[in-house]
Amino acid sequence: MKARKMAPTPIDLLIDARYIIPVEPFNTTLEHHSVAIRGGRIVDIIPSDQARLQYAASETVNLPEHIVTPGLINLHTHAAMTLMRGLADDLPLMRWLQEAIWPAETKHVSHAFVRDGSLLAGAEMLRGGITTCNDMYFFPQASAEAFDRLGLRAVLGITVIDFPSQYASDADDYLHKGLASFESWRDHPLIRFALAPHAPYTVSNRSFERIGTLAGELEIPIHIHIHETADEIANSLRDFGQRPIARLESLGLLGPNLIGVHAVHLDRHDIERLSHHRCAIAHCPISNMKLASGAAPVTQLLEHGLSVGLGSDGAASNNRLDLWREMLQASLLAKLDTGSASSLPAHQALRMATLHGARALGIDDLTGSLLPGKAADLCALRIDDPDSLPLFDPVSHLLYVLGRHCVTDVWVDGQRRVKGGELLQITNTELLSIARLWQNKLRQ
Repeated sequence: MKARKMAPTPIDLLIDARYIIPVEPFNTTLEHHSVAIRGGRIVDIIPSDQARLQYAASETVNLPEHIVTPGLINLHTHAAMTLMRGLADDLPLMRWLQEAIWPAETKHVSHAFVRDGSLLAGAEMLRGGITTCNDMYFFPQASAEAFDRLGLRAVLGITVIDFPSQYASDADDYLHKGLASFESWRDHPLIRFALAPHAPYTVSNRSFERIGTLAGELEIPIHIHIHETADEIANSLRDFGQRPIARLESLGLLGPNLIGVHAVHLDRHDIERLSHHRCAIAHCPISNMKLASGAAPVTQLLEHGLSVGLGSDGAASNNRLDLWREMLQASLLAKLDTGSASSLPAHQALRMATLHGARALGIDDLTGSLLPGKAADLCALRIDDPDSLPLFDPVSHLLYVLGRHCVTDVWVDGQRRVKGGELLQITNTELLSIARLWQNKLRQ
């Protein structure tokens, strides 16, 4: 009796690619493989010739001259500040904040400002292969509306500072309004929240203690700037008798749910504290260089077992939301800092921009690598331009040759967000109108 041939399994989407870099397992490159997707999740990654026999796809996308990677994760940004791109360049951090950014925010920040700025930022990130961002700004309800429209996965900060702004009057008001947004978006498939105390120099001990309690109750991350400048350390020693990380430890803030942004000025005890409490770090190399803040000791942090992801910071201090460029600069800085050309190699840099960011946010079971069961968050980059050939090592090529201009297609949760380099959710005409409107307002 003949065995009956099994019918192909129905799926929604099959993506055939020249190369797939799944990130997990580490140091893996797959050639002529396909990603099978159903219900927004990865079902399988198998050789393309087998995939056509095993699966019957409603849609097949052929990418014969592309590298497919996990969608990138921007572990730290201030999306709405894209409207202040280039507003005040070539200034050190505190002058930049006090003389340009804070006055502009006082005058202009509103629900409309944040919604429009987040649309502009989200469009830039998606076109550059970023499928998840960790945002910190005012009016998180407005950011959620923008990212929901674009279909970008996002973790939104419930920003807390101890002085008034256009958004809230005091720390309690920031928390009250942020938690209301958290509740209204609680069941959204792409939108999550974090508690985002701005920095040790803008948040009191009382506010930190409340944030620590809330983070535990809600089981959400804490997202905070730490040890960004030498002055921050000196002022903390003067005002509190402790370095900021030691102060956060004494207040019960350090833990696996804490994402420390920048972490430039660290001594041995700081690194040991962060490692002991299994904290995560968002490394923002270009912003740190541009503001002359310094370079984080990334190699040491990785050696101590910390998850170190990559962030763009805001476009007001960068001036791009471009994680390919952050990867390159992180690798080059690590080599310069250690004096070793083997520091932070290509696979590790890509891992920082994907899986490490997901771990920091507590969503590595969902995204950050290409494994069956995970969300289909993917990015495809074209590799057939003569300016980028020949190609010997696809992962090395990602880091040292290609860039966001090579991104052609992006999927979030199995839904195509970028096709042939074009956004599918918003037009360039609308984005240009937003940019010009706010440029005119801020110029006045």
